[in-house]
Amino acid sequence: MTETFVPPTRFAVPGRIAVSNRAAATWQTATLTEIRRETPHAATFRFAVPHWTGHLPGQHLMLRLRAEDGYLAQRHYSIASPPDDAGHIELTLDHVEGGEVSGWFHTVAKPGDSVEVRGPLSGFFAWPGDRPALLIGAGSGVVPLMSMLRHHRARDLDVPVRLLVSARTPEELIYAREYGAETTPVFTRGAPDGVPVGRMAAAHVAPLLAEQPPGGWEAYVCGSNGFAEHASRLLVEAGQPVDRIRIERFG
Repeated sequence: MTETFVPPTRFAVPGRIAVSNRAAATWQTATLTEIRRETPHAATFRFAVPHWTGHLPGQHLMLRLRAEDGYLAQRHYSIASPPDDAGHIELTLDHVEGGEVSGWFHTVAKPGDSVEVRGPLSGFFAWPGDRPALLIGAGSGVVPLMSMLRHHRARDLDVPVRLLVSARTPEELIYAREYGAETTPVFTRGAPDGVPVGRMAAAHVAPLLAEQPPGGWEAYVCGSNGFAEHASRLLVEAGQPVDRIRIERFG
């Protein structure tokens, strides 16, 4: 009987990747300044947070929405913006059917509205920009990976970065306008003429593992539970060390 491989979801991060406990414990007011439509079901919300102390690509925050009657709703969201965007943060949110927080953002929120945020939080999925990074995401799982890619571009880093991103169709590919030669999109429901349709497979992952950069890849996988399990298995089967796969999952 073959033992089922279940990859770990938390990894030790080098000591210099530190999260300020004081900053992470303090709620701050974030003022919505811009809303950008990404896909029919996802939008990016830009906030001014004057006292934001910065974050590392891959970190997330806690957002608190307070209703007039005092009701509070809290959610964790990955940060999409790079660390260099001082005094601002960006979140990209799917419109989840029945979601009270995502529903408010997509149907009610407007520039000038305020929410509360606390963070940055966690360090296990952070990428400091000092090692080759193989990024694999699906749907809104690409959000923390985009923070990494934007950081790589903003700092003009020399370390190689590659991104495999899965979406149902080109219309549902978040950040489609920003991808370059480092990105390979995979479409599972519909694709442009000449582009295969199907789930991410060994044929997408194996070529990247076959051409290892010096020191090898640090792999970052983000998506639903099912996608995270599938992508991590592809990586292991292609030769990626288990202890160099970092996973963030949702759902």
